[in-house]
Amino acid sequence: MKRILLLLLIGIGTLWGEIVVGAERSSEYLPLLQGKKVALVVNHSSLIGGEHLVDYLLRQQIQITKIFAPEHGFRGDADAGEHVQSGRDRATGLPIVSLYGSHKKPTAQDLNDVDVLLFDIQDVGVRFYTYLSTLHYILESGAEQHRPVILLDRPNPNGSRIDGEILNLSYQSFVGLHPVPILYGMTIGEYGRMINGEGWLRGAQKADLTVIPLQNYTHTTPYDLPVKPSPNLPNALSVYLYPSLALFEGTTFSAGRGTDKQFQIYGDPKYTQKAFSFIPVSSEGAKYPKHQNQRCYGVDLRSTVIDPHASLNLNYLIDAYQHYPDKKNFFLKTGFFNQLAGSDRLRQQIEAGLSETEIKASWKQELDAFKTIRQRYLLYP
Repeated sequence: MKRILLLLLIGIGTLWGEIVVGAERSSEYLPLLQGKKVALVVNHSSLIGGEHLVDYLLRQQIQITKIFAPEHGFRGDADAGEHVQSGRDRATGLPIVSLYGSHKKPTAQDLNDVDVLLFDIQDVGVRFYTYLSTLHYILESGAEQHRPVILLDRPNPNGSRIDGEILNLSYQSFVGLHPVPILYGMTIGEYGRMINGEGWLRGAQKADLTVIPLQNYTHTTPYDLPVKPSPNLPNALSVYLYPSLALFEGTTFSAGRGTDKQFQIYGDPKYTQKAFSFIPVSSEGAKYPKHQNQRCYGVDLRSTVIDPHASLNLNYLIDAYQHYPDKKNFFLKTGFFNQLAGSDRLRQQIEAGLSETEIKASWKQELDAFKTIRQRYLLYP
C-alpha cells in the first residue's frame, strides 16, 4: 500500500503572516533528499526568493541527476505548443529532459539514476494549463517505477474561483486530462492529491506523494505572482482573464499573442465594427501568432476592473460570435475548442444563441458534484 505523506505543519497564528511557499520550507524537505539521487521537475518559476531551486539545492549539496522540463522549457521562454529539445542547462551543466512534445512522461530508463522526484512549478488554477498534465504523468511514472514524489506547493492566483463545464473524458487531451471544471479552485498541491486520491492515474495506481504545504494561505488570499508563469501571461490581469479569453484560442480570434497585451485583448481582421485594433507580430513566446502581421479589430480589456474572485466570463465569447460577420468560420479549430471547453456542448450552446446565464445553469449539477470531491483534498480554508 502506497503511503501519502502530508506535512501539515502550519503553526498557531500563521494565518496572518506573509505567504510562505513550499520551496521556502526547506527544513521539511531537505531531510527527504539527503543522500538521494534527485530529479527536479521545475521551470523558471521554481524560485526561493530570487534564487532558483536548482541553485539552492546544489548549494545544499543535494545530488541532482537531471531536470525534467515542462511546456515552455526550463527557462520558460519557448512558444506555446513548441517542441522543447532536451539538452543541458547552460548554467549548471545538468541534463535536461523535455516532458513536452512526444515525450510527456518519464520512462523507466529516465528514472534509472533517480531515487526521488521533486516537483515545483507555479500554475494558475486553470484546467487547460498544461503543467497539470505534466504533474499527472510525473505521479503516474513515480507510481509505476516506485519512485516517491515530493511536491512543493505554491498559491493559486485563481484559488477562490470554481466555474466552467466539467471535462467530458471523451475530449481528454494534454490540455485537459481530468473531469474538472475550467476553474477548479485548488493549489497544485491539492490538485496532485486529487489526481492521486481519485484513482485518475493509469490502473488507479497511487503515487507515494508528499506535499510540502504553504503557510499563511487561504483560497481567498490575494497573490501576485513574482514572475510570469509562462511567456504569454505577463501580469495579474492576464492571469485573471486567461480562463475566459483562452477559449478564443479555438476560434478565428486572436487573444493577443504576438503583442505585449496577451490575454488582455481579443480581435480578428474581419471584426471591423470595433475601433480598437492591434497587429500580432512574431515575438518571444509567440513565434507564429494567429493573424501574424495583420490588423485585428476587437476589444481592449486593460482598463477593466476584474474581480479576482469572479466567475468565468462567457460574454466576451458570446458577443464576439453574435457580432462576427462570418459565423461559419468563427470556430476555426473546432476540435481544439471542444478540448478547451471540455466537450462540444459549449460551442453548440453559443451557436444556438443561449445566454451566459442559460449556459451556466447547465453546468450546475456537475459543478456541485465536483465541489464535493474537491473538498476531500483541500489543505487550506
